[in-house]
Amino acid sequence: MAAGTHDLARSGPLAGLRVVEFAGIGPAPFCGMLLADLGAQVLRLDRTEPSSLGIPRPPQFDLLQRGKRSMRVDLKGGAGLALARSIVARADALIEGFRPRTMERLGLGPDVCLADNPKLIYGRMTGFGQEGPLAHAAGHDLNYLALTGALHAIGREGGPPTPPLNLVADYGGGGLMLAFGMVSAVLHARATGQGQVVDAAMVDGVGALMTPLHGLIAAGLQKGPRGTNLLDSGAPFYDVYRCADGEYVSLAPIEAKFQQVFRKKLAEAGIDALDLTAFDDRANWPHLRGRLTAIFETRTRAQWCEILEGSDSCFAPVLSPTEAPRHPHSAARRNFIEIAGVVQPAPAPRFSATVPDLPEPPGQDGGEEWAAAWGVPGGELTGCGYDLRT
Repeated sequence: MAAGTHDLARSGPLAGLRVVEFAGIGPAPFCGMLLADLGAQVLRLDRTEPSSLGIPRPPQFDLLQRGKRSMRVDLKGGAGLALARSIVARADALIEGFRPRTMERLGLGPDVCLADNPKLIYGRMTGFGQEGPLAHAAGHDLNYLALTGALHAIGREGGPPTPPLNLVADYGGGGLMLAFGMVSAVLHARATGQGQVVDAAMVDGVGALMTPLHGLIAAGLQKGPRGTNLLDSGAPFYDVYRCADGEYVSLAPIEAKFQQVFRKKLAEAGIDALDLTAFDDRANWPHLRGRLTAIFETRTRAQWCEILEGSDSCFAPVLSPTEAPRHPHSAARRNFIEIAGVVQPAPAPRFSATVPDLPEPPGQDGGEEWAAAWGVPGGELTGCGYDLRT
């Protein structure tokens, strides 16, 4: 897209929200992507020097940057720092994902930015938090899961804890929690004129996600080692099974009424009825698992879909990430979209009145035009080397 052609008009429930994102990796840009997906104008300030942030890839595949505009700013130079402050002073919110005190050392800490812009929502994303013995330690998703007890609970019986990709801490307990906190703070700022700091630590967010499990533990309903409980693959009716073609299916009829449907579907397919008492009797779980294993190995995944999919047996095929977009349900709901030739998940959730625009591809420049439209004086931009002529 040529300079001067960027459209500032956005649709969605967050249309009109101005967000400055300081370039980073993982959860902070995911937070920015969530806000941009829902209509916010997210202006990303990139480093001027080459960066090794994240996994190297062509810009069009860095999907966390979709829907944003970017510009390079030298935060270590006087003019660049002044420009960053000027942009932040005109924003509604700021996202940063550096180690504690990094923004303060740059001269862009909360005290400075909130003095310039009292309504500003200052979003901070860290792993261990802004304070505490581990605050300044390096870490990644797996470490935060380990510290919160979440990793210990994930895995097969007798096996080691299993890393569940980096979905839980980075994106669920991190970026999504920060986005929720920032939108909440924006509502408060619009009602009161008072900005504030939103401190989102991944150890805090993962801890919050673990709340239901702590309730089960307190009630004595989650008391065995990992892989022996209801929801961690201990129950044979909440697990995955290999099919005749080597593919897998998931089965989860926890409630008795769904177990009845599952049993009926098997009977209709000519398979001997399962003893339903085996579902609730833990002593029978090993026998039931053996029966289910043998049963699912008699047919292919596609055949099991014909028998069980769409019923109340709580069944679904285990699809690969490349298969998932082609599933009829995903296709019907348009859960995946194609942007600039790249298939990717569609924005979520959905809105009946304020429907967001389709996100634009990542790698878009034009951030200086957004800054100018926000009210940053042209002299400040041209002083940093930006040519705003179309």
